[in-house]
Amino acid sequence: MRAERIGITGGIGSGKSYVCRRIEQLTGAEVYDCDAEAKRLMLTSPDIRSRLTQLIGPDTYGPSGTLNKRLVSQFLLQNEQNAKAIDSIVHPAVFDDFEQSGKRWIESAILFQCGLDKHVDYVVAVVAPEDVRLDRIVARDHITRSAARQWLARQWPQEEVASRADYIIYNNGEDDIDQQLEEMMQKIEMRREE
Repeated sequence: MRAERIGITGGIGSGKSYVCRRIEQLTGAEVYDCDAEAKRLMLTSPDIRSRLTQLIGPDTYGPSGTLNKRLVSQFLLQNEQNAKAIDSIVHPAVFDDFEQSGKRWIESAILFQCGLDKHVDYVVAVVAPEDVRLDRIVARDHITRSAARQWLARQWPQEEVASRADYIIYNNGEDDIDQQLEEMMQKIEMRREE
């Protein structure tokens, strides 16, 4: 019997990456980072490179092969149709790569939106108060609170994500993350033994 696959999700600034680092330290298992792997695949996959260039234009990649992030971001943020077009190219490749990786844990901010929840056994939502999330985004990305709010507005409401998850981790800077993770893993183990 294969080990259960567990998806970690949560909006920008929720602290998913921190929770994933703690999971790696507590379990010794590596978490598949969809964002990082998508960026890698966008640079290394000839199929993705070709399809993105056809979609966005000849300046999608620079002469040295680097991705023109500013151009891709502008295209993505123009409208929902553009975002879906990029997603339809990148998401299937990322999921195939995860399947081939043999990893048990996968982190994706848009796990539900891209249908990854159908390919995992459990979903863990990382949540935090909006003010905390805004502070984290501003500090990390060196942008204004207004710009950070725009990014928050592009994502599903945190309450929606949490309502669909099997487990919730509260990353508000006060609750003990390790204790929550240990309790969650015990519950998963108990469910496995049933």
